Amino acid sequence: MNVYTLLPFIVLIAVMFLMTRSAKKKQQQAANMRNEMQPGSGVRTIGGMYATVKEVTEDTVLLDAGPGVELIFAKNAIGAVLSDDEYNRIIHGIEHDLKSDSEIVPDDASSLTAADAEHKAVDFGKKDAAEETAVAEDKTLADKAETVEPAAGDDTVVNKADAAEPAEAPKKTDGDTDAK
Repeated sequence: MNVYTLLPFIVLIAVMFLMTRSAKKKQQQAANMRNEMQPGSGVRTIGGMYATVKEVTEDTVLLDAGPGVELIFAKNAIGAVLSDDEYNRIIHGIEHDLKSDSEIVPDDASSLTAADAEHKAVDFGKKDAAEETAVAEDKTLADKAETVEPAAGDDTVVNKADAAEPAEAPKKTDGDTDAK
């Protein structure tokens, strides 16, 4: 056999080896994390439930999910062991890194609008009816200024815009065709 025909198989085996190796590393890290669980630490299950570890046995974990709620889970069902700061931030909303001089966002919007009441209203580009009619009048005056003076014997006044554009053919309606 030629070496070039065996090369794809060798590459395939090497890729499979590397993939299984990384998967084994992840499994080993997860097993170490589960074995390091101690009573009192906060955990997240693979189903997304947050609880506190109450007791750890060989294969199971007793979790305290709330007042009077104790659940038994398999160790493999623990998705992550959380640090105390992260657990308190998620469960109780306690932030340890809060800056005292930072602005605090209120729970409701009423306190936000009270301070803005004394400020002038913001214009979002909407025009009043009076402004729209003034703009329309200015436009008609500008159109009148662009009229063409008639020839010596002609009494009609022609708009420059109308004189520059050829007359359009009448538009066809339903049922009108060019066929004869």
